[in-house]
Amino acid sequence: MPGPMATVIWLVGTALELAFVVCSVARNSFFKYFFLNLYILAVLTSSIGRCIFLQTFGLESDQYRYVYFYTDALLTLALYVALISLYSRVFGALGMGKYVRLISVLLLLGTSLFSYAVVAQSEDRLVTNFAYELSQNLYFVGLVLTYILWGAVVKLRESRTRVVQFILALGVYFSAYAASYALVNLASKYSVVVQILAPVISCLLPLSWTMTMWRHSEESRLIPAQLLAVQR
Repeated sequence: MPGPMATVIWLVGTALELAFVVCSVARNSFFKYFFLNLYILAVLTSSIGRCIFLQTFGLESDQYRYVYFYTDALLTLALYVALISLYSRVFGALGMGKYVRLISVLLLLGTSLFSYAVVAQSEDRLVTNFAYELSQNLYFVGLVLTYILWGAVVKLRESRTRVVQFILALGVYFSAYAASYALVNLASKYSVVVQILAPVISCLLPLSWTMTMWRHSEESRLIPAQLLAVQR
């Protein structure tokens, strides 16, 4: 989505990402949520890199295309790691941290092999196809894992406000992007809609995380079951 609107959305997203890191440092929580901050910093770095390649080589260049798809795959991987770090927080008290890490690595390897197998059957076998396929599959895996984690939060009565809010934000984010990929796969005509919505969706996660980090302390508690209550 080139043009002034894209620039405005990019600036807003960048400001929100910086705000999350600043809030984490100000609230002495940078290392407590290190992998969340690492993901946001990776987003900032890749965003700057994409802008440099875009200005240097142009939107339709092979150089920008490679940078875009591979940074997208790396960012999806970083977000996957951030999700697993939340898994470790929820299941850490049960002494299941090492099992969570083992299962997450196996899932990542399985997803990567599946993505490669899909691309290997393609006639062109472009290397960018693997990055795109990996990102797409990891988003769907992340979506399923996030909902499983939310079920565990309710079942285990996890009450830490920050952890609960971070997980909810991830659920919305993964759902939005998984829906975007599904639309593109359903019909290429929706790709224009996705190009417009994707930059907006990318702002939601840092916005939600920043608000959570700023408004709630590490000691804040809530009851997740109350979030599921339906007004009658």
